[in-house]
Amino acid sequence: MLNENFVIIGALLLFVAVLASKAAYRLGAPALLLFLGVGMLFGYNDFVAFQSADFAEFIGMIALCIILFSGGMDTKFTDIRPIVSSGIVMATLGVVLTALIVGGFIYLIAPYLGVTITASMALLLAATMSSTDSASVFSILRTKKQGLRENLRPLLELESGSNDPMAYILTVMLTGIVANGTELDIWAAIGTFFLQMIVGAAFGYCFGRASVWVINRINIRSNPSLYSVLLLACAFFTYSFTTIVYGNGYLAVYIAGLVVGNYRIVYRNMLTTFFDSFTLLLQIILFLVLGLLVDIQDLLQPEVLFMALAVGIFMIFVARPISTIICLAPFRNFSTKARMYVSWVGLRGAVPIIFALYPLTNGVQGAEYIFNVVFLVTIISLVMQGTTVSGMASLLKLSYEEPQRTFKLTVPDHIRSEFSEIEVNASMLKHGDTLKDLKLSGHTLVVMVYRNENYFVPKGFTQLFPGDKLLMVSDNNEELLKQVEELGIKNVMKI
Repeated sequence: MLNENFVIIGALLLFVAVLASKAAYRLGAPALLLFLGVGMLFGYNDFVAFQSADFAEFIGMIALCIILFSGGMDTKFTDIRPIVSSGIVMATLGVVLTALIVGGFIYLIAPYLGVTITASMALLLAATMSSTDSASVFSILRTKKQGLRENLRPLLELESGSNDPMAYILTVMLTGIVANGTELDIWAAIGTFFLQMIVGAAFGYCFGRASVWVINRINIRSNPSLYSVLLLACAFFTYSFTTIVYGNGYLAVYIAGLVVGNYRIVYRNMLTTFFDSFTLLLQIILFLVLGLLVDIQDLLQPEVLFMALAVGIFMIFVARPISTIICLAPFRNFSTKARMYVSWVGLRGAVPIIFALYPLTNGVQGAEYIFNVVFLVTIISLVMQGTTVSGMASLLKLSYEEPQRTFKLTVPDHIRSEFSEIEVNASMLKHGDTLKDLKLSGHTLVVMVYRNENYFVPKGFTQLFPGDKLLMVSDNNEELLKQVEELGIKNVMKI
């Protein structure tokens, strides 16, 4: 009977979370915030009893592996190449600066709030919150039908996807110092950081290339669904093996995902769909579990509530802007408005809460206080920043409406031809308004037209009108782009 009850409760939680996601979209709120709320609601007064920090930490590890791997798969080298230097600086120096600034602030204000806290404990509390959350950033940026200028979207995604290792190293190191009562060895800490980052990056790239090779060489096309299972195994193996050899597993899975996402692999569309769905499921489960773990009454204790409010506001309006200004100072390709937006989108989410579990599972005295403060700061961040990601971009005039694909095609990876979508304008028709007047090369064909909510296959004498959407296929994409530019079309949407 216990198993049946567990399944019923799990199904009910997922169902309510999906409804909450729909409500969040209509209200313009982050769905992940409502997932937390659903978990807290069901955990209130032990309606669903869950108190296992170890199990929550395990769920967090599994979820982060897939979230980072999937985020890497969806990121293109061409997008991050212009901002890779600034992204790496934000993901490393930015995390350290945030931890130091916030840690100093916590240590200074603690006596005024009636909280007794050591300097190392204040730094540990700050370190758990020092990284932006990849789950929150990926989820919010990719569900908004809004583009960002000045390469801001790839910058924010690169930062959130690669800054967890730095925060993880700081959290684990400070947890050991607080738990064992030892002093901070700066040189040992620096050595550990470089070891974990170098090993993590190297193994991530190697395992990414190995994953591509295995997927393309192994022949299981009699059951293509197994390719998803195979890639899932590659992601978990990358994390676990890298961690065993003292590298940073989170950095490794993100880089492995980047490699897999930027090389040609069989059944890419199926694999992408699987990982998108599985990532969303894990995000829901993760936020529900974290919501179940917290006690609402503990969050409302004055020493927790006032500390979280002070730290949350200070982090949003002081610490994050200062670290952003310092990190982006050497890079002249960002406007003042862009820097302001980067400082605003420093969302905290599941990752800080997961890192706050490390002191709990390692028996650190006062770990419950750290967990409750971090949980409340996360809620503050999601409410204040998560709900205004789109509005702030519009206010700073950094957003634009992303064009939506008219032709929803799934093109197998083994097809070498390129499919593109363009919209007919007046300049295209100045030499004639029929399809044959476009004078396309023999390498390019118009295979479908969309007009007035109808799709049809055109002929040479088909008359074209401004606003028509054309689905084009070409064996020579560079030639297609050149021809389209000559026709006066600047925006080509690749299928």
